[in-house]
Amino acid sequence: MSIRNFSIIESTLREGEQFVNAFFDTEQKKAIATMLDEFGGEYLELTSPCASHQSAADIEEITKLNLRAKILTHTRCTVGDARQAVETGVDGVDVVIGTSSYLREFSHGKSIPEILDLATEVIEFLKSQQVEVRFSTEDSLRSDPEDLFRVYEAVDKLGVNRVGVADTVGVGTPMQIYELVSELRRRVSCDIEFHGHNDSGCAIANAFMALEGGATHIDTSVMGIGERNGITSLGGLIARLYACDRNLVSKYNLPMLKEIDHYVAELVEVDVPFNNYITGYSAFTHKAGIHAKAILNNPATYEILKPEDFGISRYIHIAHRLTGWNAVKHRADQLGLQLDTDTVKELTVHIKNLADEEHLTLDDVDALLYHWAGREPDEQPEPVAVGGEI
Repeated sequence: MSIRNFSIIESTLREGEQFVNAFFDTEQKKAIATMLDEFGGEYLELTSPCASHQSAADIEEITKLNLRAKILTHTRCTVGDARQAVETGVDGVDVVIGTSSYLREFSHGKSIPEILDLATEVIEFLKSQQVEVRFSTEDSLRSDPEDLFRVYEAVDKLGVNRVGVADTVGVGTPMQIYELVSELRRRVSCDIEFHGHNDSGCAIANAFMALEGGATHIDTSVMGIGERNGITSLGGLIARLYACDRNLVSKYNLPMLKEIDHYVAELVEVDVPFNNYITGYSAFTHKAGIHAKAILNNPATYEILKPEDFGISRYIHIAHRLTGWNAVKHRADQLGLQLDTDTVKELTVHIKNLADEEHLTLDDVDALLYHWAGREPDEQPEPVAVGGEI
């Protein structure tokens, strides 16, 4: 099944709050919500109002921002929780209850018939309140498939907007997710949401395969933060979809990703990982000589993503033993230095030899370029950035 229409349910303000270093105050939550709305996320999911008095107050504050995104909150499968959620003014309520034998035995202690009785009561109440309703099973991948489908088919008949598949412990493989969602797509008429944890490193791949299988909504968080190793990364999902078909993510304000990642990283006191999807500092940095030559001729040779689409520049790193003369020549041209090819090749050998003996910086290489060109530096050197099409 090809990926068509889908929506992102951005859960940094719910799942992300479960990250070990996350302590967002009200103003920070409003700032995150506003940025994610500017990015174009269709839904923002917030921590349950039942979690604390401040959580309930924060939801009410964010619903007053009049964002384009629909505001959701996440609750247990009880009428009391559902009623408190509705009172905050949200657009929708995401109801969840565990269906695996682990959670039924060691968490809530309910049988499948008891779960269905609870679900019926909660869903009927929420539908009477004219809000969007999602019903999710927790720990779906370790639940008996027949139990899952029995629950999903029952709540679909009750008229929920979405059913949710949750890989709560990150145990699922991409093929397992595809097969589960594909079968669910054949059994229900409502939308399908996927929430995947990253404990075994498959969250992005699993989310992509859920879409391939017929899912319509994917849960994400900024940089994937969340409980334990977190969930599907917003930037990672965008990168995967972009690499498949640029048009799949054309509806989003892609340059916002860098600002969002860096803002949330600062709040949770972590660095944006060097290899973070799209926004990591090495994401569009090219070092090896043969790579740099090809990139300078045609960026598509070693880039599946166009950095300019994300408001980012690519970088050619030249201060090292792996550098090539094409990259050195490009830097000379950036500095307005006229060096012939033979001179550049000789200088490149000199740079390599120096780099074998000591760590070089861009300033070191620039000083050599000026010296070999017989000129004094005119101004502070610019970074080795190559923006736009080459």
